[in-house]
Amino acid sequence: MKLVKNKDYSGFLVTRTIYIDEIQAEAIMLEHQQSGAKILYLGCEDDNKVFTIGFKTPPEDDAGTPHILEHSVLCGSRKYPLKEPFVELVKGSLNTFLNAMTYPDKTVYPLASRNNKDFHNLMDVYLDAVFYPNIHKNEYTLAQEGWHYAITSKDEPLVYNGVVYNEMKGVFSTADAVMDYEAMKALFPDNAYRFESGGLPEAIPTLTQEKFLEFHKKFYHPENAYIYLYGDLDIENTLKYLDQEYLSAFQKTGHAVQAITPQTPFHKTKELSVKYPVGEDEDTKNKTYLQMQIIVGNSTDVKTSMAMRLLETVLLEMNSSPL
Repeated sequence: MKLVKNKDYSGFLVTRTIYIDEIQAEAIMLEHQQSGAKILYLGCEDDNKVFTIGFKTPPEDDAGTPHILEHSVLCGSRKYPLKEPFVELVKGSLNTFLNAMTYPDKTVYPLASRNNKDFHNLMDVYLDAVFYPNIHKNEYTLAQEGWHYAITSKDEPLVYNGVVYNEMKGVFSTADAVMDYEAMKALFPDNAYRFESGGLPEAIPTLTQEKFLEFHKKFYHPENAYIYLYGDLDIENTLKYLDQEYLSAFQKTGHAVQAITPQTPFHKTKELSVKYPVGEDEDTKNKTYLQMQIIVGNSTDVKTSMAMRLLETVLLEMNSSPL
């Protein structure tokens, strides 16, 4: 069914509609009037239905709070008090896609399924996870997914452990990761992009339970969320479900997360020299890396972004590429 602009559907106001010829889909933008949640729905005949909920989560330091929270909300919730519902979904659902990802400025939870009942079940698990995770009742989730002290024997010193901590130790064992982190810190010294949203290993243990829960309370609110729906959906019933089961429990706060302030351009090129780890017995000869990074435009500028991707392919990724 085609939704009508400026009409209300279960608390959602249709703010814009446009037909997209390239994908033969009706694009509909809606806003939930009570909670402030926004939706983009691409209605088409594709039976592979997609749901994604994303939150703006600009990091406030290098402790990796967005990344740890992404893991932690999927460790049980109000309706689904299992240890790892995500693992059970991977094993037992009919999904065609199921994941969660942390980016430098957002965290997203996408899923897809061709089966209507399975799609609804997956959507319910994810919504309950992001809005009502057990992290507020189980203080051990941060220790498990983030960091904790560990000891292997009475003669050994205490060491740090944890899912994200160990993951990021692996990431930062490579020269590329170290250089990328230092480059972002140099390119964006005045905004959130200078921080590592995944977590810097030495900074992860600075995250406290209080800061962890406050981050969820601050950023995981419908007013700071964007929901994406795609495919052959019963959209009116889906909107009714979203309103009655989740969004109607929230009110706009008037404190939605603001856009990240663009970095003021530099007057001259910056040069930076950094060190990266190598093995004790590893030869350091011919192990010098060189990077050149340039800030180009804005990521929301679709044409410029596409042009840069094409340029990257031509310069770097083809057999005949010069670099």
